[in-house]
Formats: sequence, structure tokens, C-alpha cells
Amino acid sequence: MADNNFFEKVYVIARQIPFGRVTSYGAIAKAIGAARSARMVGYAMNASHNMGDVPAHRVVNRKGLLTGKFHFDGTNLMQQLLENEEIVVIDNQIIDFEKHFWEPPMNE
Repeated sequence: MADNNFFEKVYVIARQIPFGRVTSYGAIAKAIGAARSARMVGYAMNASHNMGDVPAHRVVNRKGLLTGKFHFDGTNLMQQLLENEEIVVIDNQIIDFEKHFWEPPMNE
């Protein structure tokens, strides 16, 4: 069902997100040449939780909301991981989202 090649392209980008920065599902989709596939990027992030080298907590929606938090173990794990990187989160919203946003390089 899942396109493993697509997922791997997503993970290559996700692994590049710097400490203390975040990006969006749509920005990753655009970077891999699949601009309309933000939802598939979300599926890839959900499938990555057993992959310790993929920082899925750094991928949020285009408004800075922690929409993927329910896929992490523990109620607030995604927020705690971000706060450990000096990112302030209030009511599931990243504060100063633009300051923390990282634009992935275009791969294609």
C-alpha cells in the first residue's frame, strides 16, 4: 500500500531538519517534488516512530500546529521533544513558528 520509495525520500529530508527547527508536511512534499502530497508525508511520519534517526517531532502542519502529536507515545511527548530543543509550544501551537521554520532544500 505505502510507497516505500516516497517514504524514504521523506525520511532523507526529515533527517536534515536542524536541532531547534521545524518544517511542515507540505514543505517536505514540495522539496521531494510531490507538492500535493502533504498527507502522504504525514503517513510517512506516522510510520517512522520506530526509526530513532527520523525526528518526526520536528514536522508540523503549515500553521505550526502539532497535528501529529497523537501518534507519539504519551500525551505530550511531541511537545516535550520540541521544548527540549528550546521551541515553545502553547495549546499545541509553536510560538514564533516563522523563526523556527526550516525550508527544506529542493531535491528534484
